[in-house]
Amino acid sequence: MNRRLTADLKNRNSRRSTTALPKAFQKSIAVAKRSRGSVGQDRGPFTPPENWHEPHEVCIGPFEFVIQEPGRGYQHVVSEHDVRQRLSELPARFTAPLQVVQLSRMTRKKRFFPCYGMQWGTALYLYPIEAELVEYFGRPPRPAEYNETRLFGGKWEHGGGSHWKLTWTPATIRDFYLNNVLIHELGHLLDNRNTSYQDRERFAEWFAIEYGYRGRSKAVRMSTSRRRHRAK
Repeated sequence: MNRRLTADLKNRNSRRSTTALPKAFQKSIAVAKRSRGSVGQDRGPFTPPENWHEPHEVCIGPFEFVIQEPGRGYQHVVSEHDVRQRLSELPARFTAPLQVVQLSRMTRKKRFFPCYGMQWGTALYLYPIEAELVEYFGRPPRPAEYNETRLFGGKWEHGGGSHWKLTWTPATIRDFYLNNVLIHELGHLLDNRNTSYQDRERFAEWFAIEYGYRGRSKAVRMSTSRRRHRAK
């Protein structure tokens, strides 16, 4: 295992006995799997209001799962079974610190700063997307964003001017969430060394590639490969 990740996990284990208050976790918030949707400009990291899940001093059993209604016009693209199954494929030491996974609702306020996922304390939050699986952007996609979403089967279209849209299928968005967004946010949870936003993002991106994209099941990789071949 990567030396840096080993050190991060050791740090996490050494802090498990410390009682944590919500304010103590403010710096560990990671909104992070990028801003998306019809945001006109990048406004930097933004944390939508969320339910705070008080960490337990000692993990008892598997993590808790919380499901909220997605909100009108939105849908959750993964299920509790999907998430539990995907995380069970990782080494147990990676999910040991995880205490809650929440499928959050989309609210009016969150629509202004939408994101795919967030880590806060010992909880991971996954957000719903538009029910029609089409996302509208008021800006061109960043190169990394464009390449990453295409890697998972997202299809970009330029609507003229600054208008772009990103279209998914049920299979591609599920793949993206389970093998990118979820693993990225787990990487944030395991990262106790980095403190700057850039360094934390860099670590989470590495973790998502190493244990998400490269760790996808053979069946998923073959299915995606066939789909892209036909698209050509």
